[in-house]
Amino acid sequence: MENIIQVTNLTKVFKDNPAVDHLSFEVKRGTIFAFLGPNGAGKSTTIKMLTTLLDPSEGTILLNGFDTAHQQHEVRKSFGIVFQDPSLDDELTAYENMDYHAIFYHVPKELRKERIEYLLNVMELWDRRQDQVKTFSGGMKRRLEIARGLIHHPQILFLDEPTLGLDPQTRKRLWEHITQLNKTEHMTVFFTTHYLEEAEKIAHTIAIIDHGKIVQKGTGAELQKATKTKSLEEAFLQLTGHPIREESASPMEALRQSRKMWRR
Repeated sequence: MENIIQVTNLTKVFKDNPAVDHLSFEVKRGTIFAFLGPNGAGKSTTIKMLTTLLDPSEGTILLNGFDTAHQQHEVRKSFGIVFQDPSLDDELTAYENMDYHAIFYHVPKELRKERIEYLLNVMELWDRRQDQVKTFSGGMKRRLEIARGLIHHPQILFLDEPTLGLDPQTRKRLWEHITQLNKTEHMTVFFTTHYLEEAEKIAHTIAIIDHGKIVQKGTGAELQKATKTKSLEEAFLQLTGHPIREESASPMEALRQSRKMWRR
């Protein structure tokens, strides 16, 4: 199985402080990859570099075969991204949000309607397509953001804390949709989460990052075996010395990051 993401010696330094320190890892095409780490570990900085929001200080990233430093247009067409907090236009309908994004990504007009209908049906939102997003629950908004992120048939879907703040039932249903898309669209999923059970149940590979370095990578069972612990939580604590804490970003920050990516 080929690598769809290949990261080599990736480094980001802020004022002489390395947020990401010579990070190297790979993600196999068609798999689900989870990124775990305490606050300040380098997760968000790494994702920003993977999605061209931030330039590395050192190192290389190949995403879907394209170099993020020199082939940014091709890289951006290769992925969809869902930020931690909503970046939808609440005054538009679900369909209008999808249609606007499809135009933005130059999805051909003859395919646009079919693609929107398919994705809204997958996310169980087709019956609400003409409703304004401001009437949606948090879980519905998250499902719409995922549908929107897939409008251009990306090879990779990046999800930053996709279920943060959602109730357990909504979280479970959302992951059912994502795993279905992973299978039907043969799509690689790269996500961060603070819910260890999500990583253990959903991801094919889990990478634990601390102080800008990956300290261990593997399945949940492999991580427990390596640390001689009985749970992923115990393994995480042993490897990092930190509990997982919730991170947050404002909705305006998510929107700003999205706009920044496409201005560059």
